[in-house]
Amino acid sequence: MATFRDAGWVWEGHGFDPGLEPSIFGVGEAAAYFGLDRVNFMFHRNNHVNLSKLRHLGAVVPEISKWKWVEVEPVQGKHGWGYANWRDSNPETVREEAAGLSRVSLDFPNVTGAIIDDTSGIFTYDAYHAGRPQQIREALHSANPKLKLWLVVYTHELGMEQWRPFLPFMDIVNLWVWKFQDLPRLEEYVARCAEVFPGKEIIVGIYLRDYPARTGVPLDLLRGQCETVLRLWEQGRIAGCNILAGCLIDMHPPQAEFIRGFIEKYS
Repeated sequence: MATFRDAGWVWEGHGFDPGLEPSIFGVGEAAAYFGLDRVNFMFHRNNHVNLSKLRHLGAVVPEISKWKWVEVEPVQGKHGWGYANWRDSNPETVREEAAGLSRVSLDFPNVTGAIIDDTSGIFTYDAYHAGRPQQIREALHSANPKLKLWLVVYTHELGMEQWRPFLPFMDIVNLWVWKFQDLPRLEEYVARCAEVFPGKEIIVGIYLRDYPARTGVPLDLLRGQCETVLRLWEQGRIAGCNILAGCLIDMHPPQAEFIRGFIEKYS
């Protein structure tokens, strides 16, 4: 019998978004912390060395957008040398990453798909056109036709007409509520998402951190979100949820501990 643990995914990898501190949690450790067996692999290269860190897990979906690292020069009196990450959403980059992941996935049977993070970002490039979704899908299937294509979509983007060319070529919508104030409307957003992406699986994102407010998601709203996600999953209206992220566990312990306890309670 399936339990709520079977609905869960967690983002693995180190991101250096503004306001984030370096994490002590390494790749694969978030899955162990939450007791989950499926992960989205973010922020790092999709190669044999990196994916080997996740070989023991049941399912891995790497991102192909692609998050890359840039060196930050020192500023006297503020900081020394460092790194920041940025997302390369150029459609040609996404296509190339999809083809590369397709090849390497043959050595990793637990790689089940690819995720385009902040998918709407590719619409801003001159290289984007209506044929790009098909090209990305073909690249992803070039060596492994079993791989599923995930799209990250925010609830405030559900009215965008640009999604239409993706419909024949994508499999899963990863739906995120950007501001915690909008979490009480989650069920409404899921219903709208099912209209915009008919017949597609929906996986709801759960933040530990509210990025606009630069603070942990308020626990009362996080509890309400988890309860709604559980109910929608039990009703078959969503395929699961994923937690963002492993690199935030030690920065927002109350939120991480609540979600871990919630998963354990209903598993």
